Amino acid sequence: MQLSLCHFLFLFLCCSVSITTITSLNSDGLALLSILNHWTFVPKPISSSWNLSDSTPCKWVGIACDPAHNVFALNVSSYGISGQLGPGIGNLSHLQTLVLSFNNFSGQIPMELGSCSLLETLDLSYNQLSGVLPESLNNLKNLSYLQVSNNSLEGTISFGSENCKNLTFLDLSINQFSGGLPSALANCTGLREFSAAVNNLVGPIPSSFGLLDKLQLLYLPENQLSGKIPPELGKCKSLTGLQLYTNQLVGEIPDELGMLTNLQDLQLFQNNLTGEIPVSIWKIQTLQYVHLYKNNLTGELPLEMTELNQLENITLYNNQFYGVVPRALGINSSLVQLDFMYNMFTGSIPPNLCLGKKLRALNMGFNQFQGTIPSDVGSCSTLRRLRLERNNLTGVLPQFAKNSDLSYMDISSNEISGEIPSSLGNCSSLTSINLAMNKLTGVIPEELGYLADLHTLDLSHNSLVGALPSSLSNCTKMLEFDVGSNFLNGSIPLSLSSWTDLSKLVLSENRFTGGIPTFLSEFKKLSELQLGGNLLGGVIPSSVGALQNLFYALNLSNNALTGVVPSELGKLTMLQRLDLSHNNLTGTLRALDGMISLIEVNVSYNSFTGAVPETLMNLLNSSSFSFSSNPSLCVSYLPSCGFTCAGNNTIKLCNSQSSKQKGLSKVEIAFIALGSSILVVSLLYLLVYLFCLHKRTTQEVGVSAREGPSSLLSKVMEATENLSDRYIIGSGAHGTVYRASLDEDKDFAVKKLVFEGHEGRRLSMIRELQTLGKIRHRNLVKLEDFWLRKDYGLILYRYMQNGSLHDVLHEISPPLILEWSVRYKIALGTAYGLEYLHYDCDPPIVHRDIKPMNILLDSDMEAHIADFGIAKLLDQSTPSTVSISVVGTTGYIAPENAFRTGNSVESDVYSYGVVLLELITRKKALDPSFMEQTDIVGWVRSVWSDTEKIDRIVDSSLVEELLDSDIREQIVDVLLVAFSCTHNDPKKRPTMRDVIKQLLDVNSPMRRTKF
Repeated sequence: MQLSLCHFLFLFLCCSVSITTITSLNSDGLALLSILNHWTFVPKPISSSWNLSDSTPCKWVGIACDPAHNVFALNVSSYGISGQLGPGIGNLSHLQTLVLSFNNFSGQIPMELGSCSLLETLDLSYNQLSGVLPESLNNLKNLSYLQVSNNSLEGTISFGSENCKNLTFLDLSINQFSGGLPSALANCTGLREFSAAVNNLVGPIPSSFGLLDKLQLLYLPENQLSGKIPPELGKCKSLTGLQLYTNQLVGEIPDELGMLTNLQDLQLFQNNLTGEIPVSIWKIQTLQYVHLYKNNLTGELPLEMTELNQLENITLYNNQFYGVVPRALGINSSLVQLDFMYNMFTGSIPPNLCLGKKLRALNMGFNQFQGTIPSDVGSCSTLRRLRLERNNLTGVLPQFAKNSDLSYMDISSNEISGEIPSSLGNCSSLTSINLAMNKLTGVIPEELGYLADLHTLDLSHNSLVGALPSSLSNCTKMLEFDVGSNFLNGSIPLSLSSWTDLSKLVLSENRFTGGIPTFLSEFKKLSELQLGGNLLGGVIPSSVGALQNLFYALNLSNNALTGVVPSELGKLTMLQRLDLSHNNLTGTLRALDGMISLIEVNVSYNSFTGAVPETLMNLLNSSSFSFSSNPSLCVSYLPSCGFTCAGNNTIKLCNSQSSKQKGLSKVEIAFIALGSSILVVSLLYLLVYLFCLHKRTTQEVGVSAREGPSSLLSKVMEATENLSDRYIIGSGAHGTVYRASLDEDKDFAVKKLVFEGHEGRRLSMIRELQTLGKIRHRNLVKLEDFWLRKDYGLILYRYMQNGSLHDVLHEISPPLILEWSVRYKIALGTAYGLEYLHYDCDPPIVHRDIKPMNILLDSDMEAHIADFGIAKLLDQSTPSTVSISVVGTTGYIAPENAFRTGNSVESDVYSYGVVLLELITRKKALDPSFMEQTDIVGWVRSVWSDTEKIDRIVDSSLVEELLDSDIREQIVDVLLVAFSCTHNDPKKRPTMRDVIKQLLDVNSPMRRTKF
């Protein structure tokens, strides 16, 4: 018994020693260990140094102590720690600095932080924290630096008590804060920098912010702030940076902002601001950056702006500025970027803009500039981007200096004459040249072959002569080459075979001779080949069948080609447009049978024989004259349009025979007489019926043919020089579109539809007028006026400054930066437009050709659905009908309509789903990169099924935005909406109302799902 007691006492003594050893760590050390318990991943430098056996934590990694061994700083930034912060942080009573940035902390910010009364610096940025910003932070009287950007915090900003007078830095950006900006922030009178960028904030900017007289930076961009810019901000005399871009601000720029005499950075772009820029702004001598683009600002630029000697970047594009640009602007030697595009500036381009040899971007396209291009532009060695397209510039191109940094040049659609200077070959960094639609003469200089990085060269619609220089073979990165509509001659040189990545080749409307070279088959990525309008002879080489990615167009028309259509041509299963017209081709069209992707075909003026293939019969409805002038060509049966398209003497039935009888019996004569009488009576009935039908159609359409004079029509024809090609801004299966600028503030789009001898197109025009006359919606194009003539019709719309979605996604080079928020806006606007057609029109309307080309974008990137030329009005009181003619565009046609077209709204939903996929991927519906997959739906589904990684699908320019988990979640959810819209079973597709609800849910600030 005594032995047992001794053992017990001995064990108790040992335990006591052990406990004493453990508890020798001071209270701050124990608090840190309690915080450590909430971390799920701890890097080795921390786990190996934070030891329980130490008496103090002062030598631990990331810890700093005062002389009394109290922890006053915890800084473990960029260690990759995971887990939660934990409430134990409140036990560090002497803590002054807490920096946990660039880790993977999640969960909420503990309210216990409010107990760290000595805290001065708090940095929790670049983590995955969620929940609200604790109100207990208002208790921290000593807090001077608060940084919580790049998290997923939400709720309202409840910050700004009387205790925040020492706060100098506050960054809440890139979170999901909602509600309005608190006017109580005016209590933080020591505040120098405040940012709440990229949140979901709404409402006005509080006028009380004018009390922050020490404020230097105010950054509130990419929210949903509304109302006017408060003039009280002019009292913030210390302000050097004011960024309010991408909001919903309205009204004029306050004149009081001119009181900000220290302002260097003014960014108000992408709002709804109106009026003129106050002259007082242009008197702020310290201004370096002025970005006001994409508003509705107007007025002239005053001479005062030329006094801003520190001005480096000024972007005013997409507004309504007019008048001349002050010539003295060239005196400014600090200019780096000058962007005045998409305005109404007149006069000449100021000289000496390159005086300071710092200018990198000179963008003044889409204006009304006149005169010549200043010669010093060519000697500006720092210039990288030169955009002067769509002006009225004359004279010659400047000479270009050696060692130029110029990489992008667009001077298209002007009146530039003379020769292309050989000095252009000095610009070794050039990747894109567009000199189309000018009056250039002479030959293409050999020196262009020095441009090894050149990938786009457009010299079309000029008066160039001579042969293609063989030196161009050195441009091995060439992607698009267009010299159409010139006077070039000679054969197509073999040296061009080095362009193995070429996607577009346009040599049409020249005087090229020889045959179609077989080396073209090596261009595996070619999507468009235009060789029409030349003097090419010989046969169509069978090697053309190797161009498996040819899908936009193959044009061999107006040449001297002979022989038959090679069977290999039928391998081009993605091709949409084929033109073989005006040649000497013979044989049958059997090679074209099975090319179901074709939406346009023209084989007229040849010597084809036999029956039109079954696959092409559906095209007789819209383009019967495309088969004309082939005397031996026939159809095996009348298509659904009957004699409208097949019985108009352009093409005949294969079984028609002339009578072989030499004599007729009396009975036969009697029957013939009776038949003739019946025929005469039938014809009379038919004439009466057609007269009544015409009268009824005119009444139903409710539109006038407007054959008389029209002052507006006269203005349109004058503005477009009688619809000159230089004003073309788009073309498609249903018409050509021209831009008509009638007045300074009146830009229109004029759609011309030729229906000479083709009643089908005239009916299409009438159907479009029917449709447009019934609808009024912000996301649908508005009909301004129309004129019907005997052989053509014109429809007048408001001009859309940003063109079509197809242009923005695929045609503009270099590609426009298209943020996810803009893509989402386009997707939602298009959905609203379709919902209106399907639900709010009586009877409902099915568009039947939803695609990016038919989605137009205004200056605010707002979507407007256009082209109702094939829309079909649904009458819900009658049974659904089905036509055997396929309507729509390959790649966007719903599977159930691949060979027969129904009039169901589900087909529009499918097409809309394809548009969503294009917005996400920036790939075309039939993109050459898909290889084995036939279209975008199959490709995206395959990649997602294999990887479920949005990074493998999304447009590369959006990859950086994927770092924001909220945007990543939105894109994935929109992808899932696209999948449901493109379901093979039309019954399982959502309605457009369902789609809108899903899209709105995607952008709801209350949603939170971690990736």
